Amino acid sequence: MGCPIARSLERVGEWWSILILRDALHGLTRFDQFQKSLGIAPNMLARRLNVLVDAGLLQRRRYSERPPRDEYVLTARGRDFRPVLVALLAWGNKHFAPEGPSVQLVNAKTGATVDPILVDPATRRPIQEPDYAFVPGPAGWRDRQEWDRPSRRSWH
Repeated sequence: MGCPIARSLERVGEWWSILILRDALHGLTRFDQFQKSLGIAPNMLARRLNVLVDAGLLQRRRYSERPPRDEYVLTARGRDFRPVLVALLAWGNKHFAPEGPSVQLVNAKTGATVDPILVDPATRRPIQEPDYAFVPGPAGWRDRQEWDRPSRRSWH
């Protein structure tokens, strides 16, 4: 599947995976820490950790030989997932928190609440329609004329 969103969801689309990455970004590394934080069954946690290791988001690192124990540390790919979590946090607070946010993003220096936005680094403008559009990349549609048909303007 060529769609980058579908490919990404193949790696992190299961909700336990996203919560494990959230906890890893908060500094958790050990199996028992993840299990306590998430209340997840050990067999499910082991499966999800293996998937994240296989996807290159976490790295397994031995911290005890007797008994054998591993910790799970974020790779660069895993750390790059942080903006996705920030976007999910903002979206969830906006649309699914009628009682108000239970977690907020704040400026670490000032304590001011931050509403994250996706910004074009060249122009410093928010990335919004109609100023920005999805187009095929180098590995995209073989026949780019096909993309120009309105019925084919999709994410995949």
